[in-house]
Amino acid sequence: MTSFFKTYLLPGLVFQSVIIGGGYGTGREIAEFFLSHGALGGLLGFAATALTWAVLLAVGFEFARVTKGYDYKTFFTALLGPFWRLFEVVYLLIALLVLSVLGSAAGQMIADASGLPTVVGALALLVTIGVLAFFGGGAIARVMAWWSVLLFALYGLFFIWVTASYGDAIAGALQAGSVEGAWHLDGLRYAAYNMVAFAAVLFVLPGLQTRREALVSGALAGAISVIPGVLVFIAMLARYPGIEQEAVPVVFLLGVVNVVWLSVLFQVVLFGTFVETGVGIIHAINERVATAIKASGRRFPQWARFALAVTFLAAAIFLAEAVGIIDLIAGGYGVLSYAFIAVVIAPLLTLGLFRIATANKKEMEEHRVSRQQ
Repeated sequence: MTSFFKTYLLPGLVFQSVIIGGGYGTGREIAEFFLSHGALGGLLGFAATALTWAVLLAVGFEFARVTKGYDYKTFFTALLGPFWRLFEVVYLLIALLVLSVLGSAAGQMIADASGLPTVVGALALLVTIGVLAFFGGGAIARVMAWWSVLLFALYGLFFIWVTASYGDAIAGALQAGSVEGAWHLDGLRYAAYNMVAFAAVLFVLPGLQTRREALVSGALAGAISVIPGVLVFIAMLARYPGIEQEAVPVVFLLGVVNVVWLSVLFQVVLFGTFVETGVGIIHAINERVATAIKASGRRFPQWARFALAVTFLAAAIFLAEAVGIIDLIAGGYGVLSYAFIAVVIAPLLTLGLFRIATANKKEMEEHRVSRQQ
């Protein structure tokens, strides 16, 4: 990978890879947080999300650089001190929730395509994530980066195909310009719960050497990550209202378009996005455990990465089968988004900025002294 790619694009692509499965790969989350506010209200909500991500990721990347916090324990110990375990509790809860949503969506998608029981798709997702988690950070970063490039291309094709076929319906929805409810609040809440992906992107940040690199990379990550969601949102307007009631709106829309090769290709790539999100979340947990074991003088074996992944995912799949995707998203994401605001966003924009400013003064003083010498 080139230096420019690793510095400015890779963090955003990894962040986008982790959020997409639980954030907008299925369309269910878009229906819940954006489509419920109307066509124009949903776009305004996405603007609020993009701005929130750009600010938080820029600050977060710089905080990681100055504290060398490249796993979530180190990062949040520096940010929250003895209260860092509050983040771990919230992270594990939302990780379990997101993985449950992925398991439910994968099971539903494969069941609709093949007629097999939903648990088959969920188990296929479990095994794939576990195998990729086994190979560790280097392999995960490469897979996420290049799968994201493929995903952007396919989402662009999907967007063009739907708008070409149903452009009048989409234009009509946009021209109506409906804005309903607190779009700004849902844009913020959506950005907040998806910050679960921040912990999963820390492992690719050691390459950031300067403040400028951290800030630009973080701001770009916010823009990169929101683009596929906006494309899916606009495509969903082809069947608005009504599509927001579907369990997996993207799969429903593919059925409406009725292009077999596009539907098959999109669902293969969509399954891959579920894997990306799941392995990003699991990898962050594996890195946390590996750091703790290393501190005790032992080594975290590769097989344990697979075992931890399978155990965590099995619990998530049980939750998915018991509750279902619509209730999981409606009931869980909203509550945990407020927890992320309290535990991650508020401290990062207060204590984090203070720590960054203090580190900047120290760096400037060290630079002045070195020049005098």
